[in-house]
Amino acid sequence: MKIISRKSVSGRIALGLALAASLGAAVLGTSAGAQDEPAPAPASPQGALNIPDDVKLFGNPDPNFRRPTAVVNGEIITGTDVEQRLALILAANENKPSAEEIQRLKLQVLRNLIDETLQIQEAKANKIDIENAEVEQTYAQVAQRSFRQTVPALNAYLVKIGSSPASLKRQILGELSWQRLLRRNVQPFINVSDEEVKEVLDRMKASKGTEEYRIGEIFLSATPESKNTVFENGKRIVDQLKEGGSFVAYARQFSEASTAAVGGDLGWIRLAQLPEELANVARDLQTGQLVGPIEVRGGFSILYMIDRRQVLTADPRDAILSLKQISISFPAGISEADANKKAAEFATAMHNAQGCGAVDAVAHQIGAEVVANDQVRARDLPGPLQAAMLDLQIGQSSPPFGTVKEGVRVLMLCGRDDPKANDGPSFDELQTQMEDERVNKRAQMYLRDLRRDAIIEYQ
Repeated sequence: MKIISRKSVSGRIALGLALAASLGAAVLGTSAGAQDEPAPAPASPQGALNIPDDVKLFGNPDPNFRRPTAVVNGEIITGTDVEQRLALILAANENKPSAEEIQRLKLQVLRNLIDETLQIQEAKANKIDIENAEVEQTYAQVAQRSFRQTVPALNAYLVKIGSSPASLKRQILGELSWQRLLRRNVQPFINVSDEEVKEVLDRMKASKGTEEYRIGEIFLSATPESKNTVFENGKRIVDQLKEGGSFVAYARQFSEASTAAVGGDLGWIRLAQLPEELANVARDLQTGQLVGPIEVRGGFSILYMIDRRQVLTADPRDAILSLKQISISFPAGISEADANKKAAEFATAMHNAQGCGAVDAVAHQIGAEVVANDQVRARDLPGPLQAAMLDLQIGQSSPPFGTVKEGVRVLMLCGRDDPKANDGPSFDELQTQMEDERVNKRAQMYLRDLRRDAIIEYQ
C-alpha cells in the first residue's frame, strides 16, 4: 500500500499512487476425511491461458522492427507525436542515450501516448471537455514553475529541442482530463470514515520522533511473462538516471503510477506505508540516493530519496537564516599555488572578522564583495553547507568554498529563526490523503479496463 497526497498538473497536490491490483492465490487444503483423494494440481501462473513451456515464436519478434505509430479507437498517433514527446525526455538528459536506448524510449513513449489517448477519449465519452483556456493557463504555470521561462521563451525552447508546444499541451490535456474523470466517476464513491482517520492520527502521534521520508518512485508494471524484459528496462532507466537523467522527467514519461503527473513524488510517508520490499531498501537510503529496480507485487519500482525528516518534530533544516556572502575572485591565469595562498589569507581575514557588523569593512580592505540575504532556508543550501551552517553561532562563518575559476567565498551567519514543531496533517488533510489512496487504486484498474477494451492498430 502506498499513500500519496494530491497535486494538480500545475504544482498543487495531485492524485497519488495507483498500484496494479493483483489477486492472491487461495491456499487449498484437504480435510482428514478426504486424505485419500488426489491433491489438486498446482495452479498455472498463466491461469486459464494454457501457455506451453516449449514456446516457439514464428516470425521476427523484435519490436524494433515496428514503426512506433498506432491508431487507438480510430485516433491516430503519428511518428511525429512520438518524436516530439521523446525530445522532452532527451532534453532532460545530460548524456545522449545510445541508438538502442532511443528506440526503446520510443516504444515506451508510444505506450504512454496510447494511455493518454484512452484517458482523453474516456473523458470525452463521459462529456468531460477541458476548455482550451484551462490548458493554456496550466501551460503558462508549467513554463514559470518548471522551466522558469515566459510562455514565448518556452515555445521557442520546445521547438529548438525538437518538440513543440502542442505536444506538451496535449500531455497537460491528458492529465487534466483523467483527473477530472476520476473526480466524477471514482471519487464520489470513495469513503473514509472519521474513525479510520482518527486511528491513523493516533498512530502518528504515537510515532512522534520517528523518521518520515519523501520519496520519488518510478513504477513499472510486469506480468510473469514480461518480468525479465521489464527488469532490463528498469536497469536501463537507472543507468540513464545515474548518468545525469532527470528523475522527474523519467517518472512523468515512464512510471505507470498516477504519481507520474507529479514526477513520481510520493510526498511525505512513513516506511510502514510502503510494501516491505521497498521499506527495507528505503530505510538505508540517504538524501539524493537512487536504487532499483526492486521487485514488488505487480512489477518493479525505482526509488529516489528526496528528503528525510522526523514525524511531528521540528526539522532544524527549516530554520530561516540571515546570511552574508563574502567572496573574492582570482586574476586570470593565476597558479593553483598562488590561488591557495590567497584563499588561505581570505579565510584568516574572515575568521578574525568580528561578526556581521564589522565584516563589510574587513571585506572592503581585502577587496572582497559582500551580498546579504535575510530569508535563506537552511534546507535550500547545498548538502555540505547545511550541516556546517546549522553548527555555527551568530557572527561565525563557514569554511571557504569555490574554485579557481569562480573564486572563493564564505557565508557568515547573521541571524537564525528556528522552526516551530511540526504538528502534522490536520484531520481534513489526512482524510483527503486516505481518500486519494483509494481513488488511485481504482484509477489503475480503470485504465487497465480501458486498455483491455481498446481497438488498437499498430502501423
